[in-house]
Parts: sequence; structure tokens; C-alpha cells
Amino acid sequence: MQRRHPLLWKMALLQVCFCLLLVWLVWGWGLQVERSTYFLEEPDRAALTAYAAQAEEVVATGDANAVERWRQALQQREHTWVGVLDPFLQSLGTQALTAAEVSHLTFMRKPSWPMSKRLEDELPYVSIAFPQHPERGRLVMQLPERLLPPGLTPWTHLFTHGVVPVVLALGLGLLLYRHLVVPLNELRERANALSAGDLAPLASSSVTRRGDELGELARAYEHMAERLRQSLQQQRQLLRTLSHEIRTPLARLKIASESGLARQQLEQRLTREVEEMRRLVDDSLNLAWLDTEKPRLGAEDVRVASVWEALVQDAHFETDWPLQALVCEVDGACEVRVHLNSFAQALENILRNAIRHSPPGGVIRLSGVREGDTWLLTVEDHGPGVAEADLERIFEPYLRLDGAPGTGFGLGLSIARRAIELQGGQLWASHGTQGLRMHLRVAAANV
Repeated sequence: MQRRHPLLWKMALLQVCFCLLLVWLVWGWGLQVERSTYFLEEPDRAALTAYAAQAEEVVATGDANAVERWRQALQQREHTWVGVLDPFLQSLGTQALTAAEVSHLTFMRKPSWPMSKRLEDELPYVSIAFPQHPERGRLVMQLPERLLPPGLTPWTHLFTHGVVPVVLALGLGLLLYRHLVVPLNELRERANALSAGDLAPLASSSVTRRGDELGELARAYEHMAERLRQSLQQQRQLLRTLSHEIRTPLARLKIASESGLARQQLEQRLTREVEEMRRLVDDSLNLAWLDTEKPRLGAEDVRVASVWEALVQDAHFETDWPLQALVCEVDGACEVRVHLNSFAQALENILRNAIRHSPPGGVIRLSGVREGDTWLLTVEDHGPGVAEADLERIFEPYLRLDGAPGTGFGLGLSIARRAIELQGGQLWASHGTQGLRMHLRVAAANV
């Protein structure tokens, strides 16, 4: 299955957003901050406009001498050059402009423009039109030193182009750390705990609920730890069961050898006990093989009625169970796609379990129904059944319910379920009309 790599796209999106924010910071916000430091403050603009209004009032009197006096007074007050000019840039006072002063008029700026010293460290010249009648003239003055904007200081430049980008980079690093390193550290601690024998689950961790690669890794760890827990539990249970089940026939053999039985009786006892131990070891090894190796089982088309007939003949011969009490309600059209030996073994274990728990005269019935691409097979007996809480427990290895008849080892249904599941099928139990029903869902044959 092709992976979507959600973590890759998350990281890519995060880095793209960071780069766009950094570009905006340097070329947008930084430039805006830089420019804002070169503009006149609003009170300073108002003061220049007020000077222009005063000049307009003096010019309106028509007295050039009064204009000249006002101009010189403003020059002395602001310690700068001031000129009152008509629309043709000619002086409205009594003193004409010099050639040097006329050359400065080429670089005049409006009050709303950015202000800074020129390359020769000269203050800028500002042109303010008359407020009431701009067409009558303007006030031109070299900006006083006290009104010159401070401009972009080294500290401001360091803050906008140094400190803020560093803070953003640290924020990005923190996000990456929280999103990547923290869950990886948690998984590393869990892995170290696993190597130390601690198989605690990760179910309470938020990492397992993530939808990206780290979540898949955490869930894979959880699955691995669960498999290890099951394997360890099965090994311990296997050792306990084998030690108990083998100790019992060995004790009986010892008693028989010391009881003075006749040779023939002793041989019969020996054969029966050895056969019981062999079956226990074979079933345990078979279950362990199915659990640990999970072998690939080749499939073939199998006629269910033929398999049931062979199993019924063997069961009748071994248990003397009446053939008419082993009913098959599936016809020749019931063909499944399974591994023959594993399917037959599973069906045989279910049949023997039904015989073991059914009373004399009880009927064991096999039925089946086609459901799409699968066959649902059902084996129903007339036994006492089991409690609702035990319907799933009966598939646990070495489990024998209290009061259950028979002398089995509790492995038959466990082996049957493992064999069916390895073929992509299902095996479960439910309550029947009189006893217990075992349901097998397996793939239908290709017809």
C-alpha cells in the first residue's frame, strides 16, 4: 500500500510557512519599520503647515518688506534657511535667491515624504504649499535639525533583522522538538523499558493516536509488545501445563510399576500414558508453531461434505458414536478454498469437542450457507453449552472450564482457530437451540 507520508507534508508546510513569515519580516515589516523612522511626526508636520499659513497671511498684505522680515525672523528662530516663493520659484520678499539657493530647490520634498540627510550630510529642503491658496506660493525651508527623524538606528536594525528572526527560528525549533523529538524520546524510553523486560502498553500515550509515521511506529511498537506479552504468557502457560500434565502420567506410571501388575496390564498402562503424553506434546508444539511461525498455507478447492464424511468415519471408529447422529446438511455445491490438512484438522477438533461434550443419543449437525465470496459453516451439538462469558474463553490454550467433561488438554479449539485464521477465515462460538454452535467462515472456491 502506498503511504501518504503525512509527517513529511506537515514538516514541509511548517518550513514553507516559516520561510514566508521570515521573508515578510525582512522585506515587509522590517522595511516598514525602516521607513517609519524616516517620516516626520504629525506634530512636526502641523508645525510646518502653521509656518506656511503664517507666510500666506504675510504675503496677502502685499508688503514685500514684511515678508522679508518674517522670513528672517523664522530663520533666526529655527537656525535654518527659509524662503517664501511664488509659483515660479521666485522670492516674494525683497531679497532675491542666489544661484546656490536655486540649486537646492531641485531636491525639495513634501512634508509627507521620508526625510534623511543627503550624502554630503546636508539637511533636506521642505516645500509646504500655502494652506488656503496653494496656487499663490509656498514656504520652502531647510528642515531644522531638531525636526529631522532619527532614522534606522543600529539597535532597531539589529532587532528587526536579527533578534526577531532568531526568535522565530527558536520557535520553529521548539515546534519541531515538541512534534518530533518528544514522541521519539518517549518511544526510545519505551524501547529501553522493553529491552529491560517491561512490556507496559502504550495505550495511554498520545503518540499512538497520531495519524502520521510516528503514530504508525508507536502502534507497531504496541503490536510488537502485545505479541511479546502473548508469547511470554503462552510460554509460561505451556511450561506450567506441560509440567503438570506430564507429571501426572509419570506419577501413574510409577505407581503402576510399583503395584505389581501383570506384564500385559503394565504394558497397556505404559502405552496409554505414553500416548497421552505424546498427544500433549504434539498439540503444544503444533499450537506454538502456528502462533510463532504463522506459516503460509497453500489453498486448494475442497469439498466440505467429503472432508466431513472422512472425519465422521474416523470418529465413529474411535468413539463408537452412531453415524446417524453425525448429520451433514451441506451438499456437493459447498466447496471452499482452504489448506486441506489445516481445515480438516480444525473441523476434526471441533467435531471431537462436540462429541466429547454431547450426551449419549445427542445429534451433531454440520450446516452451511453461502454468503458472497465465503461459506459460513456451523457445527451444532446437543451438549450443555457454556456461559455467555465463556464463549470466547473456550479458545484460550489449556483452558478447561470447571465441571466440563472429558480428559482433553484444552488445545483443540485453540489449534482450530489458529488454523482457520491463518487461512483468512474466522472461528467463533455462540449459543445453539440445544447446545453450542461453532461457526467457521472460510473463502468459497473459485467456481
